[in-house]
Amino acid sequence: MTLRVLVVEDDREIRTFMQSALAVEGFDVLTAVSLSEACAILRYDSPDLVLLDLGLPDGDGADLVHELRQRSNLPVIVVSARDQEAQKIRLLDAGADDYLTKPFSIGELLARLRVALRHRGTALEPAVTLHELDDLRIDLAARMVLRDGEPVHLTPTEFKLLARLVRSAGRVVTHRQLLADVWGEAFSGHTHYLRLYMGQLRAKIERDPAEPRHLLTDVGVGYRLAAV
Repeated sequence: MTLRVLVVEDDREIRTFMQSALAVEGFDVLTAVSLSEACAILRYDSPDLVLLDLGLPDGDGADLVHELRQRSNLPVIVVSARDQEAQKIRLLDAGADDYLTKPFSIGELLARLRVALRHRGTALEPAVTLHELDDLRIDLAARMVLRDGEPVHLTPTEFKLLARLVRSAGRVVTHRQLLADVWGEAFSGHTHYLRLYMGQLRAKIERDPAEPRHLLTDVGVGYRLAAV
């Protein structure tokens, strides 16, 4: 199951950094740049966790913590440059699950995220981000794909598709799941997208695309990335 994280952050650089890092770890990431946008998303969507900045253009993120705790047990991790102890205590007492002070490492963010989800009964294992087999090396954290030590240049969608297969290496991922995770639920019936992009991927990473060694087809079911 792909978990969804809502990142509420108005700083574009930090928001992009968090979005990219979480996507590599296998999360579906929603983003909002203001309180009003976050509230709109929460009305119509159901993320599994919220990463919340405090200093937003139209108000204080603390207000969202209070509002959410009136009606929801949704995990909330505050991510803020404010480091006053009193502020942290107030928000934790108000219902925030954790408080992470900027600047932070992505490793610490992910660890705290796993703890918050685990407290709600959702245990997560650290995501697989490195895959090596024969001549192929895929490093999701570095966004790098090498064949025989030479870089393979992928489009963003090709990389996202390959990353999804890496996270389930050795196991088949259904057509519907791949389409939903890479393109979104609205595209879950568009299998021609998969055929097109899998063809492009095979042309780039297989020695013989007609006889693939890495990107394998389970006829009528889906695709898998060979693990051995």
